[in-house]
Amino acid sequence: MHKLREKIKTNVPFAVRIIFIITLVCIVINIAAVLSDSFADFFSRYVGMIFRGILSYITVIIPFSVAEALLIMIPVIFVFLIVHTFRISDNRVRSNRFMFSVMSVIPLLYSLMILGFGTGYYGSTIDEKMELDRAEVSAAELYETAIILRNEVNTIADEIDFANYSFSVSPYSVRETGDAVLRAYDKIYDKYTFISPLYSKVKPVILSEPMTYTHIAGVYSFFTGEANVNTNFPDYTIPFTVAHELAHQRGIAREDEANFVAFLVCKESDDPYIRYSGYLNLFEYVSSALYSADQELYAKVASTLNTDVRYELMAYSKFFDKYRDSVAADVSGAVNDAYLKLQGTEGTRSYGLVVDLAVAYYKK
Repeated sequence: MHKLREKIKTNVPFAVRIIFIITLVCIVINIAAVLSDSFADFFSRYVGMIFRGILSYITVIIPFSVAEALLIMIPVIFVFLIVHTFRISDNRVRSNRFMFSVMSVIPLLYSLMILGFGTGYYGSTIDEKMELDRAEVSAAELYETAIILRNEVNTIADEIDFANYSFSVSPYSVRETGDAVLRAYDKIYDKYTFISPLYSKVKPVILSEPMTYTHIAGVYSFFTGEANVNTNFPDYTIPFTVAHELAHQRGIAREDEANFVAFLVCKESDDPYIRYSGYLNLFEYVSSALYSADQELYAKVASTLNTDVRYELMAYSKFFDKYRDSVAADVSGAVNDAYLKLQGTEGTRSYGLVVDLAVAYYKK
């Protein structure tokens, strides 16, 4: 036993041993969260918030996305690993220590995910927290909800600046939009106590144009604590996306719930463009579900949508034609679907389940 300890001490760096121990603890935490939604809620709300907060405080002072920078550097890191492996290949101890160091990256990422974010997938659902009667929805219920959202969109549209037969124009930069959404978050913490307050900033993605081919509008990187936003998408989608990623940053893990929180936040904003983004994005989800359920009812709603808004949606469809069919989207979609299903959700389909929450919300 003594020889084994000495062998481990010699071949496995101290930091790596600590990572492996933390990973074992995280496996226990993960199992406990799967078995108990009460434990998952507690851990995500109080312990996970500490880790998310620490990561956010560390990275918020950096003006660019650390997660994006690391992804860009992957080829350089890969070449370095190969070169360094050959350099130390004649030294067995150094080779072993280096190998264990590289191997520790995966358990480290897993630990960061569980400690800061992962338990949120197993907690009580947002409809339970808000006492909403969530159930399968009928075409009539979709129609009624779509009418409410259409009315809100039409009312706010009078305050929005539209280009000629095209997109609406945001009065803010992406960073200003982020600040406006954060102000809206400040208004809902007392109302929805399951959303954890957090000081943070949104990070625009530098490679937003290439990222659009993956159909990803934003991403929360749990290993850096950053809310990253694709700025290549049309203006009206940005506030909703910002609110969605900031919801993840505050512990709302499930995609349908992050979408719903994004809507709740945007609708509370004092700014008409932020509210417009929230209502229109949710209207798109609901009207799309209505189209699948009853095309005649969909036509009734769509035909009475504000003319400028209809041009906005047509412009979006035309904009997206360039990116609609791509290998990158197929790959990223498959990876994201597998990841979400691994967390016990319905995969990428879960984004659209916000419709059930919207109907339950307006029924209440």
